[in-house]
Amino acid sequence: MKAQILENPAPIDSAPLQFIDWERPTPQANDLLVKVHVCGVCHTDLHVVEGDLTQPQLPLIPGHQIVGVVEAVGAEVTRFSPGARVGIPWLHQACGYCDYCQAGLENLCDNARFTGYTAQGGYAEFTTVHEDFAIPIPDGFSDLEVAPLLCGGIVGYRSLKLADLEPGERLGLYGFGGSAHICIQVARHWDCEVYVFTRGKERQQHGLDLGAVWTGQAQDEPPVKLDRSIIFAPAGWIVPLALQHLRKAGTLCINAIHTTPIPAMKYQLLWHERTIRTVANATRQDAEEFIPLAAEIGIHTTTQQFDLPDANQALNLLKRREINGMSVLVV
Repeated sequence: MKAQILENPAPIDSAPLQFIDWERPTPQANDLLVKVHVCGVCHTDLHVVEGDLTQPQLPLIPGHQIVGVVEAVGAEVTRFSPGARVGIPWLHQACGYCDYCQAGLENLCDNARFTGYTAQGGYAEFTTVHEDFAIPIPDGFSDLEVAPLLCGGIVGYRSLKLADLEPGERLGLYGFGGSAHICIQVARHWDCEVYVFTRGKERQQHGLDLGAVWTGQAQDEPPVKLDRSIIFAPAGWIVPLALQHLRKAGTLCINAIHTTPIPAMKYQLLWHERTIRTVANATRQDAEEFIPLAAEIGIHTTTQQFDLPDANQALNLLKRREINGMSVLVV
C-alpha cells in the first residue's frame, strides 16, 4: 500500500514525510482492517512530525482523524462487519483495568496508545484498529465532513464539558481553527453567546459567519465579562489575558497538547474562584455523545482537500496559518 512515513522528525518545510510503498497491515483477532477514505490533518500531527511530541513510534504513519470502510475483520470481531463505515480517533487503545480507566478517565490511562503517534495512523491506504475503539459513523455525513469531528470535534466537545458551559452562557474562544469552528456550532445550539479571539480578518469574519456576537484579538477587551473560555491556540501568553476577561467563578479550559510557557501572572487573575483546567485527549464516551449530537445539529465543517502525496504541503500550510477550517487528505 501507499503511505506517508515519518522516519526522523524535522521542521515541516524540509518535507520530512516520505510517500512510499509500505506493507499492508494484518488485523489481529479483535482488529478491523480499515480501507482509509480520508484523514484529517491536525496541529497534533504537526507537533509529531516536527518532534515537539517526544517518543513517537518510528517509523510512523501519522494521522488520527480517519474515516474509512471495514475491509476485513479479525476472527473474534463481533461489533462490525466488512463494509461498515467507521471513524478512528486519537485514542487508539486503553488498558481498561487501571484506576483511570475504571473511573471513566481512559483518556488518562498510563498505558494508552494514540493513533498516528504511538500507533500507526491514517496517512495511508489501510490501517487497523481494535473493534472497541472504532466509532460508528451515522448516515448523513460525508467522509470529508466527518473527519474533522474525530479530533477537533470530539476533543472540542470535551473542552465544552470541562469548561462547565451551561446553555445561555457567554463563551470565549481563543484561536479559531478546526476545533473552534466546530465548538461554536455546539455552543450556538445551546443558545450561548460566543466571543472569538483570533488574528486575521478572514478568521474573525468566519467566526461572525458562524454566529459569534463579537470578534477581536486576544489582547482586545470584550464588551462583557465571559462565563467560560477555551484556549485552542498553543500560546501560553494568552492565559493571563483570558483570565482577565473571565468573570468571578468562571472557568478557563486549555485545549492544547503542546503550548509555549505560561508567563508569571498576578494572583488576582486567579482569585475569586476562577478555575483553570486542561484537556488531555478524549474518551470513547465523549465520541459516543458528540457524534450523534453533531448529526442532530447538522454541524458544518469547513475543509480544504489535499491528495495523500501532498501531506507535507498540507502540514506546511497549517503551520503558516493558511488553512481556513480543516485540511483533509483524500486517499
